[in-house]
Amino acid sequence: MHMRSAPHLLAEDRPEYERILDDALRHAHRRPDLAAVGERLNPVQLRTMALNATEAITATAATEYDHYVRAREELRGAADGEDPAPGADADRPGRSGAGAGAVVTVLAPVLAGTAAFIFLLVGYLLKLLSPPPAFASTMVTAGWFFAVVMAAAILVAAVGLLITALRNGSTAEDAGPDEAELPEEVARAREAWRHALLERGILPFLRDALDDPGAASASRPPQPSPNRIPRVGYNRPGFSGPDDGPAAGPRPTFTSPDFTSPEFGGPEHRPE
Repeated sequence: MHMRSAPHLLAEDRPEYERILDDALRHAHRRPDLAAVGERLNPVQLRTMALNATEAITATAATEYDHYVRAREELRGAADGEDPAPGADADRPGRSGAGAGAVVTVLAPVLAGTAAFIFLLVGYLLKLLSPPPAFASTMVTAGWFFAVVMAAAILVAAVGLLITALRNGSTAEDAGPDEAELPEEVARAREAWRHALLERGILPFLRDALDDPGAASASRPPQPSPNRIPRVGYNRPGFSGPDDGPAAGPRPTFTSPDFTSPEFGGPEHRPE
C-alpha cells in the first residue's frame, strides 16, 4: 500500500518532540558544548526558540520520521483490517487470564484463614465439654497450623506485589509511554527518529542559539507583516481632510418649489 510522505511533524508526535527537547535542556550541563546554558540564554528562552523553529528542526530528521510514520500506519492498518485468530490472545504473555501462581497467592490466605477459624472454633468448643474428646487438641493444633500458613501466605503475597510494582515502575521509567506495547520494527523506527532528531536537529540548534542568538531566531519561519495582511471583506470609506487629494466638485443643490396662492383682486377679477 502506497502512502504519501509524512509531514514534518504530526500533532500526535509534537508532545514527543517537546519531551526530547526538555530532556536535552534538562541534561545540558552534561554536555560541554551546552555548558553556556544559563549564561547568555536560559532554558526557558532556548525552549521557546526551539518551539518556534519546530519545522526547521524536525526537517533534519525527515527521513527517519517518514519511516517511523509509515511503520506505525502499517501497524494500525493491520490492526484495523485483521481479526485476531481464535486462541491467539492465549499465546501472548500478559493477554491470558491470571496464572496459577497469582490464583494461589490470592486464594491461599483466604482458604488458610477460613480453615484456621473453623478448626480453632470447633477445637476450643470441644475442650469445653467434660470430659473433652481426644481429638479436640488435634483440631486446635490444626487450627494454629492453618493460622501460620495464612500469615506466611499474606507475607508472600505482599512481597510479590512489592517486587511487581518495582519492576513495572523501572520498566515504565526506562521506556517511553506505550513503548513496551510497540512491535520491534516500530520501536526501532521510533528510536532512530528520536536519535536523529536529537543529534541532527535539537542539539545543533541549541549550540547555534548559544553562539549567536540572533541567527537562531532568524531561522524561524517568517511571520506575515501586519501591513501585508490582505484585507478580507469590504473596505472602509476613505475620509480625507481639505488638503488631501483634489478638490471636490460642486455639490448639487436642491430648491424647494414655489407655492403661491391664487390671486384674488376683488369681484371683478375672478380666477379663470
